[in-house]
Parts: sequence; C-alpha cells; structure tokens
Amino acid sequence: MSNSTTYDIDKYLKQNVHVLPQNNQLRALHTIIRNRQVSREDFVFYSSRIIRLLIEAGLNLLPFEPLEVETPVGNTYNGLQFASKLCGVPIIRAGESMESELRAVCPAIRIGKILIQRDKVTKLPHYYYSNLPEDIHERHILMLEPMLATGGSAKVAIQLLLDKGVQEDKIIFVNFITVPEGIHAVCSKYPKIKIVTSSIEEELNENAFMIPGIGDFGDRYFGTVN
Repeated sequence: MSNSTTYDIDKYLKQNVHVLPQNNQLRALHTIIRNRQVSREDFVFYSSRIIRLLIEAGLNLLPFEPLEVETPVGNTYNGLQFASKLCGVPIIRAGESMESELRAVCPAIRIGKILIQRDKVTKLPHYYYSNLPEDIHERHILMLEPMLATGGSAKVAIQLLLDKGVQEDKIIFVNFITVPEGIHAVCSKYPKIKIVTSSIEEELNENAFMIPGIGDFGDRYFGTVN
C-alpha cells in the first residue's frame, strides 16, 4: 500500500527546490548506493561524492559580493567573496554524515547541532537537544539532513532556527533525497526556504520509506543496519 495523495510541486521546483543535474555520472553513483548488496565502505565513499556535489550547490545559492585581488603577474582579477557568515547545522544523527564534506570545503565554518528523532511507531518527530552559536541569528544556515520524507523533522528544525532569530530566507536545506510529500510539507509552511537535493523519489510507502529509495541512510552510513 503506497501513499495515494498527489502533490503538485511544480511551483516549488521553480523557486525553492534545486535538484542536481540528472546526468549519467550522478545516476551511476545513485545506482551504486541504492544497491542493497553494496558494501558499507562503498556506500560511504560514493554517497560522500554526492554529498560534496550537494554542498557545493548549496554554497552557490549564498550571496556574494565583489572582491578585487592582484594576480601573481601583477594584474587585477575582479572576483567574488562570500557576503555573509555561515553556519552548518546537521540534524543528528544522519545529518552528521554530511558534516565532513562541509568541513572539507569550508574548514573554518561554525557547526551547530540539533537532535530530533522520529518515533518508529507514530512516525512523529521529537525534539531533544540543540547547541547553536550565540550569533546564529546573524548567519546563513546550511541545514544538513539526508532524508526529507514526511517533512516532520525538517519542520521542527526549521522552526527552532526561526525561533533563534534566523531569517527564513537565510536557510538552505541540503538534502540527499526527498519526495513530493516532503517538499510540499516544508515549502508550503516555509515558502522562503531553499532546498538542494540529488533526487526526488516517486512516493512514500506505508512505513514512510521513500520509493524506490535507499533505505535508512543513517543506518547504512554508520553501519547500524539490522
């Protein structure tokens, strides 16, 4: 039994949701990690390659300002620099799988943490803990969470950031895979949020797993699959 509700997400795809180019390389990487027989080593390696692409795409959505520098040959290069302070906020635990790739491209970035866990029976999210920089309200946020399914956990995390003074249009949700239901749930409530993802799946099944999906990303990445 699958989710029969149809969600029209075309309007969000035009302004909120940024999907990585669906080229052959990305499809090949997805083929490896979606295979239930893949080793954990390969799952981590190839999913990390996709995460790096997502991080780079998320950074490209941030504001830039002009910066001139002198080149080694004495000429001027009219370049750009990030126009604001950044903060990465992984949602524990699965979101921490994306943290190393963020640190690889932004070594000095501040990192906050939010712990939200979904009840395996009710599927409802429960907030437990957060630790965020005191000046979080002054920063652009890269919120890290691989799975956007029902959107419950994402909405709790976003609301927490807003309650801390973060501006809605300064939150970029870096997400591995999602479904129309998750996109609708987040973007209909927070229309200024930007989402970067590598795949929009077909639907959710009766257990709130994405179809065709990749299973539980955190369990597969950290090696806690039963």
